[in-house]
Amino acid sequence: MEKWRIMYIPLDERPCNYEFPKMIIDISDIDMIRPPKEILGCKKKPADVDKLWEWMRQNIEGITHLVVSIDMLVYGGIVPSRIHQKQVEECLSKLLRLRELKKANNNLKIFAFNLIVRTPSYNSSEEEPDYYKEFGERIFRFGAFTDKIDLNIATEEEIKEFNALKREIPEEILEDYLRRREVNHKINLSVVDLVKENVIDFLIIPMDDSSKYGFSPMERRKIMKYIDELDLTDRIYSYPGADEVGCTLTARAFNDIKGVKPAVFTRYSSENGKNVIPLLEDRRLGETVKYQIIAGGGIVTEDSEKADFILMINPPSEITQQIGDSWNSYLTRRDVGDPERNLNEFVEAIKDYIEKGKNCSVADVAFLNGADNSLMKLIKKYGLFKKVLSYGGWNTSANTLGTVIAHSMVSSFYINRDNFTEDRKERSYRFLFLRYLEDWGYQYEVRTKVAKEIDKYGVSYFDLGEKEKIISEVIKGELEKFKKENLNEFDYEFDVYMPWNRLFEVGIEVKK
Repeated sequence: MEKWRIMYIPLDERPCNYEFPKMIIDISDIDMIRPPKEILGCKKKPADVDKLWEWMRQNIEGITHLVVSIDMLVYGGIVPSRIHQKQVEECLSKLLRLRELKKANNNLKIFAFNLIVRTPSYNSSEEEPDYYKEFGERIFRFGAFTDKIDLNIATEEEIKEFNALKREIPEEILEDYLRRREVNHKINLSVVDLVKENVIDFLIIPMDDSSKYGFSPMERRKIMKYIDELDLTDRIYSYPGADEVGCTLTARAFNDIKGVKPAVFTRYSSENGKNVIPLLEDRRLGETVKYQIIAGGGIVTEDSEKADFILMINPPSEITQQIGDSWNSYLTRRDVGDPERNLNEFVEAIKDYIEKGKNCSVADVAFLNGADNSLMKLIKKYGLFKKVLSYGGWNTSANTLGTVIAHSMVSSFYINRDNFTEDRKERSYRFLFLRYLEDWGYQYEVRTKVAKEIDKYGVSYFDLGEKEKIISEVIKGELEKFKKENLNEFDYEFDVYMPWNRLFEVGIEVKK
């Protein structure tokens, strides 16, 4: 029997990009290879793109599917894509290497993704150019007004503020920012050309941390117009997301290899939920959900009886969005009795589906950056932790959806064919446990607790300095307490590290 092999080039070296797709595909009988982590850079330090290319070239033989981040291949990662000083020609020379891979391996299918670079609405140089610390919020507003002027919907007051911002932001800063966006935009268009050439078989252009108006939606309109002119709308999707797309395209490769199109039935904890526009996204949740499913190679079904799995979605509401609308609120988040969401009926429905033999997964997107504690306590009370097929509640709505859908697609394939071996079940449980521990344990509870005490270590939330190992041990101790109180039915040990030496995200290595 032919052995199917996926080569995976991640967006960056953080666990969500480097580890999650591998953990998901390891549930299957398909091999995945990844480049050595040490050549992938770290945060603002770009990957060694030439070493990465050499590794790809040397290992392409026998690979059936390449899942590749263009931002990694061209710029050396997600953050380097926002701060580089490269010219179009240099970037294009890196991009066009994909042609060589296709020539070297005629059977290769390439599933690629490249981001429309974000424009954060706040002052911070944490993942942006240094000047964003002072001018970030003004650059964001300048972009929003630029877009409205382009659409001919700007008010006189907005045009006046646009002109004022143009005077306030130093010319050299604006030039640097817009020049880089223009380079990235031209590369995005060149990636579309590679789809037209049949070098790339399928492409996702995710909207990274987007909004209704701004530079990102402006660029997206131009790209989508170009895609439409080339008649490629069936092979190129664009929707909100970033760090989950490696999982999404891994699931797509899996489904392509297996020759299946999993049917997904969706259900919400709120009737209005699918019409909410989540924070950092540009459209209603229900439309993004549909894109996430078809991007992974599935199809939405209106009949739960015909579904390969049920996707239960706990959406945001006006109240949860207000709670999550400032950074401080992430660190002081409280439980909320939200009348817009019926969590009792939601969990009863999960229980009912499971008792009827349905695969049931939970996408917990009510809050930005972590689980809904009220929901998790109910799931615990109903004894459903190990009965749920997949769970996610991390970072943005799109991040959670893509991860949960990918995990569910792979595991449900084997369950529905009575081939969910003990080894596959264990690997699936391991990823499920990781999501509970990270999204609920760390993002909701432990991160908040440690952040409140971080000053006593002489470091800050976004820079742990030389104290990373000490703080990792503190976090591990807190997570072990959390596991004992809430997740003791999972018999796993784990280690903890901080991938970007800050508290925002955590690295958890679950031991077999």
